[in-house]
Amino acid sequence: MPTDLTSTSYAVLSLLGVRAWSAYELTQQMGRSLRWYWPKAESLVYAECKKLAGHGFATTLREHRGKRARTVYTITDAGRAALRDWFDRPLTPQPRLEFEALLQVAFADHGTREQLLENLKAIRADAEHRREIAHAQARDYAETGGPFPERLPVIALTGKFFVEYTELLARWAAWAERAVTGWDDVHPDGAAVPDGAFAPGHWPDPATG
Repeated sequence: MPTDLTSTSYAVLSLLGVRAWSAYELTQQMGRSLRWYWPKAESLVYAECKKLAGHGFATTLREHRGKRARTVYTITDAGRAALRDWFDRPLTPQPRLEFEALLQVAFADHGTREQLLENLKAIRADAEHRREIAHAQARDYAETGGPFPERLPVIALTGKFFVEYTELLARWAAWAERAVTGWDDVHPDGAAVPDGAFAPGHWPDPATG
């Protein structure tokens, strides 16, 4: 097995296992679905397509639409075998969370309470927006079956995760806003965390807010 294949390589190969795509179509599909848990730059997707074709895991066909040409990639038998081998490979089940706004929350005592509240409001607004997208997409799949109705049982697994993740994030941000708003003292230097903020009983119960 080639040593330069990454998880992104297999993500692209998995989509090719569904049907043939041009590189542009792959970037659009990844933006529609995989971006929620595997966001990658468009340029990387184009590079992965060429890599998979170079290893014989995909064939290429040059097509013309009017004056524009495009390359369509189709998975090969060797590509399907490589994909099956990937599912036998042990992977790390622990997710890696990269969350810049939460990094600022973690060190909010170096700023002001107003800055912290603005950050939390932005987190909540974004989570609520993404929650609306998740619910709308779930309704569309339930009503129309989506573009690949035969894959709905598998799609529902990741869809359920994203719906619940956005709900969790929105709920947490709302709770954190209430908690910070409830701080009744602020350090003289204007820092976000008041005296006694971590004293027993100061914080609301996360389960109830």
